[in-house]
Amino acid sequence: MSTHEGGPGLPQERRIVTEIPGPRSQEIHARRQAVVAAGVGSVLPVYVEKAGGGVVVDVDGNSLIDLASGIAVTSVGNSAPAVVQGVTEQVAAFTHTCFMVAPYEGYVEVCEKLAALTPGDHAKKAALFNSGAEAVENAVKIARVHTGRDAVVVVDHAYHGRTNLTMAMTAKNMPYKQGFGPFAGEVYRAPMSYPFREPAPITGPEAAARTIEVIEKQVGADNVACVVIEPVLGEGGFVVPAPGYLTAVSEWCTAHGVVFVADEIQSGMCRTGTWFASEHEDVVPDLVTVAKGVAGGLPLAAVVGRSEMMDAVHGGGLGGTYGGNPVACAAALGAIATMEELDLNARARAIEATMTERLRILADKAPAIGDVRGRGAMIAIEIVRPGTTEPDAALTSAIATGCHQQGVLMLTCGTFGNVLRFLPPLVMPDHLLDEALDVLEEVVTGLV
Repeated sequence: MSTHEGGPGLPQERRIVTEIPGPRSQEIHARRQAVVAAGVGSVLPVYVEKAGGGVVVDVDGNSLIDLASGIAVTSVGNSAPAVVQGVTEQVAAFTHTCFMVAPYEGYVEVCEKLAALTPGDHAKKAALFNSGAEAVENAVKIARVHTGRDAVVVVDHAYHGRTNLTMAMTAKNMPYKQGFGPFAGEVYRAPMSYPFREPAPITGPEAAARTIEVIEKQVGADNVACVVIEPVLGEGGFVVPAPGYLTAVSEWCTAHGVVFVADEIQSGMCRTGTWFASEHEDVVPDLVTVAKGVAGGLPLAAVVGRSEMMDAVHGGGLGGTYGGNPVACAAALGAIATMEELDLNARARAIEATMTERLRILADKAPAIGDVRGRGAMIAIEIVRPGTTEPDAALTSAIATGCHQQGVLMLTCGTFGNVLRFLPPLVMPDHLLDEALDVLEEVVTGLV
């Protein structure tokens, strides 16, 4: 793929000119420690001055290869031309009226686009919000009103957000839940298909039967408003369920009048090589939550779903002051246009082919890599003690740190803290992706 420059003349190269973090970053970090709450963490305290394509450039002039995309947000790159143009024009026109007070066309256009892009050819409507957690909360609200039921079912290793309800829905305690309770009630957890960690081989339908048995015995189908599942688990470890799992759970939901909600906040918008990860299993969710990559870096989220469900909520029951802000809507329209123009679904599939081939070769050399998995440009390796499935979080952290020091920005994840996840911008040029994998290989072989 040709180089995509973010901003005028931003070279697509890895360049290390100081230690990481450099002196200017360290200076800003010292100021931060005096005024920013300690509970707000950062993976790598290098302070960014500019970014675009496949790199982020810090205040010391270091150019790092970006395998994080701001956690799957900058799929079209930072400062994608169509996003910049749309935002610039919208800011010059007006920044805010509140759609609930005086509406504007951009909100409607985004809803039209999302209704067309989400799975299924049924009649759909959408509502716009600010963040993924807001979208999940509103999907639950819609499902409860539509069904007249209260119970919400989620799965092991799930991550759905940091609000009170979405913390209850999130599986991992530290750092997301510790000390923040009590949490919202009527949230129940069922087992998930996690092929690498199954004690014995199990098919997707068999794993779904296990999930359904827990729901029926511990909750009762008639009490369930919705089942909320990430088609590819995000923070939980980039787990791809066994084939047929999502289909079987979705079919059970339909049979029992339960709303099936696909949380596509991290996996949607071309990230896995289709517009939404549900498409890999030909699953048509009742409701889809969208955020992260939808608006090229600006805060925007959505719930998109069956018209009769979306319309179940009374007038004024959905919304928020900033939901569907006009500037964010302009960014979303620019981001979606970029995804269509550059065929970023095809690009995500090409990234998958490159990464999985290289990572499997590396796994053959490094027995600490227990699993290589993912879809599209949402790829991960799980680090374990060789010959076992015992998580090795310390080695995982050491690999990430080593890559950071060599100018490659990457993230860890997983319930056990032992998964390295790779989320390159979909516009990253091939030479940068290859170089990042070279660095990873060097670091891994040096540590194991």
